Amino acid sequence: MTVFPEGVVRMAGPVTEWVGTAARLGLAVVWGWAGLAKIADPAEAAQAVRAYEILPEALVKPVGHGLPFLELALALLLVVGLGTRLVAALSAGLLLAFIAGIASAWARGISIDCGCFGGGGAVDSSQTEYLQEILRDTGFLLLAGWLLRWPRTKFSVDGWLAR
Repeated sequence: MTVFPEGVVRMAGPVTEWVGTAARLGLAVVWGWAGLAKIADPAEAAQAVRAYEILPEALVKPVGHGLPFLELALALLLVVGLGTRLVAALSAGLLLAFIAGIASAWARGISIDCGCFGGGGAVDSSQTEYLQEILRDTGFLLLAGWLLRWPRTKFSVDGWLAR
């Protein structure tokens, strides 16, 4: 980190790259875990999407079946560090959609498990964890935000290609 006379702080160098690497790999673990948890049971994944009561029925299965593949693709790209800024932007968009979906269910009084890491669907109102889910996804959003701002990381294909 360098402080310039104007008081502007610019982060660059090895520390930023190491923090970015941790953010990239941390987000990869999240997407990998979420995708693997849902890919084995596409019907359950579709039910989790349906429970939000947001999408028309015609889109429930395509979204429920396709989401795990998108999450796994994001995880793979983050692990190898290819297109990091673009993948971070896609991750941020997806996380914002998840946060909005959870907030919408909460606001409408729908009692569901988010289905973020498998499962999902209707639950008793005492079993909802909306605030924790929103805070968790906000934390993941911060990781994506870091990578949007500082996409250069250690041990990445992007870094290798930039040489």
